Amino acid sequence: MTLTQDSSFLQGVNRSYDRAVSAMNLPPGLAEKIKLCNSVFMVRFPIGFRGRYEVFTGWRAVHSEHRLPVKGGIRYAPSVNQDEIEALAALMSFKCSLVEAPFGGSKGGLCIDPRKYDRDSLERITRRFTMELAKKGYISPSLNVPAPDMGTGPREMSWIADTYRSMHPEDINALACVTGKPVTQGGIAGRTEATGRGVQYGLREFFRHPEDVKPTGLTGGLAGKRIVLQGLGNVGYYAGKFLQEEDDAQIIAIIEHDGALVNDTGLDVEAVRQHMNEHKGVKGFPGGAYVEDGLSVLETECDILIPAALEAQITSRNAARIKAKLVAEAANGPLTFEAQEILRERNITVIPDFYLNAGGVTVSYFEWIKNLSHIRFGRMERRLEELRGTQFVQVLEEMTGKPVPKAWADRLKHGADELDLVRSGLDDTMRKAYQDVHEVLHTREGVGDLRSAAFVVAIERIALAYAEMGI
Repeated sequence: MTLTQDSSFLQGVNRSYDRAVSAMNLPPGLAEKIKLCNSVFMVRFPIGFRGRYEVFTGWRAVHSEHRLPVKGGIRYAPSVNQDEIEALAALMSFKCSLVEAPFGGSKGGLCIDPRKYDRDSLERITRRFTMELAKKGYISPSLNVPAPDMGTGPREMSWIADTYRSMHPEDINALACVTGKPVTQGGIAGRTEATGRGVQYGLREFFRHPEDVKPTGLTGGLAGKRIVLQGLGNVGYYAGKFLQEEDDAQIIAIIEHDGALVNDTGLDVEAVRQHMNEHKGVKGFPGGAYVEDGLSVLETECDILIPAALEAQITSRNAARIKAKLVAEAANGPLTFEAQEILRERNITVIPDFYLNAGGVTVSYFEWIKNLSHIRFGRMERRLEELRGTQFVQVLEEMTGKPVPKAWADRLKHGADELDLVRSGLDDTMRKAYQDVHEVLHTREGVGDLRSAAFVVAIERIALAYAEMGI
């Protein structure tokens, strides 16, 4: 297959969408309605810095309002543009539908390099951007709920929440205007790790389906699998850390902005992250061989390739050289449509992004519910569960005449706290979503891969919502 020009991010999403729709039977016109972005708001605003002014450009796109509020992160990056924001908003619609979070899809972005600004400047910029969005209804607990994305985190979400609350002091649910906040500011335990944890749970569920694993040539579970990981930001760090520490996977390469590290016997993810925090890159880490051309390491022979960084990392130019048996998209859009086609022809299985990285929006949903209910999860039932567990241990000891080993007794007595419940809900969500995709993949004609199957599941649910609303 000869390809010279890769599709843009939005074009790629739309082409994948069209492939899935071709295997469906939707009423005339509905497929086009679901595909198109409902609205895009662009804003330019000035900020004064010591006698000079800078003008910043930002966007907030709303893809689908079949459910309200719409949901999607806000990213800060110098590469942000409208095409990217519309593509990400579309993926959010399908992602929320796939994991059955009751949201439509949205996305926001500010064209800015956050590394060039100090904390106080970023706070001023964020608060002004928030005001511009909120004035037009693009931030609201009931209409549009942002979250962290590339270049933003709990700190920025806290500023957004505080700004919105100051604009709407009468709104008792004001904290629900944004998710991904610090726990002390209405956030939820487990949100920071959520996307990476979801990648782990999604991979675990994939390996529970031998018929899906078989085409990869892999066997067993995640233990011992050789993984190449691109990106050690929030998503890649937690995904790599959990896969290594809890599933005994082997991280043989880590790719970052300044190059890559390779070690056939495995890299310590935590140690690499600490090195990056101190040195702002992977270069100089003593536990692996440094490769200056990081992108070339994507072509390393491995069991699983996890691109967890930027869009369009695997394109028509390097897809033919990918040697991974399984590609797990932890980032949004790391494969162009043309790269997907090449890997499809080569029978390399790809777990799609809008399934695998859905852990973030899933736990954001839990946080939103927590803010609306005004009570942390586990507060009312935790001690009751402990009491029942203690009584169960006592009954066992009375019946057997022997003490229950302390480790077992402690586990039986443990009452679920908020983090336990969040992880349980996330695990259940990732399992259920994959099972829905698996069923479509193996029962529908014309659906040839996991991405198309995931699109079919998501599109059918959105179509049903429009039908039930009478639209």
